[in-house]
Parts: sequence; structure tokens; C-alpha cells
Amino acid sequence: MRHGTQHADVAAAELETALRGGPFHVALRAAITARGLPLQRVQHHLTRYGVKVGVTSLSYWQQGARRPQRAESLRAVRALEEILQLPDESLIRLLTTVDDRTGAERPAVRSYRSLVEASGAVEKLLAELDSPLDGGLLALGQHERVRIGAGRELLGRDCRHIVRAHRDGVDRYVAVHHGDPGCAPERITVHALENCRTGRVLRHHETGVLVAELLFDTRLRAGDTFLFRYGVEDGTAGASGEYVRGFGFSGGQYALEVRFAGEELPVRCHRFTQHSAAAPRSGHRELPLSHCHRSVHLVEQRVRSGIVGIAWDWE
Repeated sequence: MRHGTQHADVAAAELETALRGGPFHVALRAAITARGLPLQRVQHHLTRYGVKVGVTSLSYWQQGARRPQRAESLRAVRALEEILQLPDESLIRLLTTVDDRTGAERPAVRSYRSLVEASGAVEKLLAELDSPLDGGLLALGQHERVRIGAGRELLGRDCRHIVRAHRDGVDRYVAVHHGDPGCAPERITVHALENCRTGRVLRHHETGVLVAELLFDTRLRAGDTFLFRYGVEDGTAGASGEYVRGFGFSGGQYALEVRFAGEELPVRCHRFTQHSAAAPRSGHRELPLSHCHRSVHLVEQRVRSGIVGIAWDWE
């Protein structure tokens, strides 16, 4: 019994040291050893999070023969933090430092936990604004253009909306922005661009969520349509690897375009969906990247309640 206790103490000490200083593969191996889980069991737990990673890949990761880089692999690392009972960001921090080959920061991606927490933050902020989830508006069409900067960061986005009121007296729309991990919500700004003006802006610093009122110059009657445009300036986080958009209700057409300003372009892009923030991702489909226009896009003819997004992988 004493020998077993000593072994556990040594494993815990090695894990603490590895999490503090890395490298990633040593920390991962120490965490798996400390929990006493065979790789097959770790893989089984990952499937419950909707993440598919082979036992061979897990073995390569903990040996240092390969390093998680793709968006799906980084999501697996986030899940591993929960499965192995590690502090948030403890493993991903060892990956989102600097790429040894390019010197560029690796992108951090949102974990399932962060999406669920952000969803709760949105509900809380909407309640503070005394705003219903749909705001009395039905989305007929939305075109969103996301800008990725030369440093791979989410610079901002511009949104054009066509809406129809389904009750009398609607005079505003509440925009939601979820910054990338590590963003500074206090430095994120919202700008009214067409047919609206900015009202109250509330921020949830722990999740990087911001909600902002966009006020119309008229009160709509049921059946009235309205067009408006607004922009969000961010640029406060590190490298970005995806953009996700949540919909509380089914609606009209949604077009998402992502433009890349830097010299380097992603090596691949794909579309994905989620039924809810807590659900696994599905609907994966590779998207063509326009090298001429430095952009990728998707069009949903009729959005459903849930999440849709584009993820991209940097080489």
C-alpha cells in the first residue's frame, strides 16, 4: 500500500512539473500515467465528446512523434483536459505558444465547455437587457463577412441583416459577439453602419461574450421588414482557427464569408454544424478556398436552430 501511495505521489509531482513547463507530449504522458488510463480508454472517452482520434495518434502525441495542429485535434486536446481532470487551458497552453517552424502563434479553438458557458452568458446578458431570445424579429437573410488579420487573429466582422417583425413595437436588434479564447472584451467595439445606431453594450469577461443593442429609427409593426448593417472590431486575441455562429431559431438564408489578410493562407477549410453548444460536431464538408480572393464561404439556404461555422487549418 505504501509503495502504491509513493508511486501516486511521484506521478502527481511529475504531472505538476510537466504542466508548468511542458513540453506538451511530456505533460500529456504524465497526465495519462497519473490517471492510470490505457489509451483505448482515453479514446473511448473522447468519442463521448464527439471527437474522433485514433489510439495511434494518441500514442504519437504522448511520444512527441506528432503534435496536434488541426482544428479537430485541438478540440481533442480541450476534451482531454476534462477527461484527465486537468485545469482549463493547461494542455492547450503548451500548444498555443509559438510554432517552432514559422514563429506564428498556433490557433486556440473553443471547447464544448466554453461554448456551453458562452451560451449561458448570452442568456444572462439578454435578461439584463430585458430582451427576448428572438427580439420579435424573424431573420429573412444574413450576410456575414469575417476578417482574419495578418497575424491570423480575428480582426472583426461586418453583418448585414434583413428581418421581419412578427409583433408590433419592435425597435431594436441585439447583436452577439463571442471572441476567440484570450480576447479582451473591454477592447472590442460595435459600430452601427446602416439604418441603426448603437445602444447599450454589455460584456461577460470570463467567456469573451459581448451583446449590443442596435436601435432602429422606427417602431416596426407586425409584418414590417427592415434592413440594417453593423460591424464588430476585435483583434484582441491570438491566432484564430474557426468562426462559429449560433441560431436560437430557424430562419432564412445565411451566408458566411471569411477573408484572410496575411501572406499565408490556410491549407484547408471545412464547414461544420452542431445541434446545440453541448452537442458533438457533425455535417463536416471541405470548402474550396479562393486563393485569388483569399476567402472561403458557405451559404445555408435556410438555417436551423443550432450552430454553423467554418474551421481552417494553418500549416
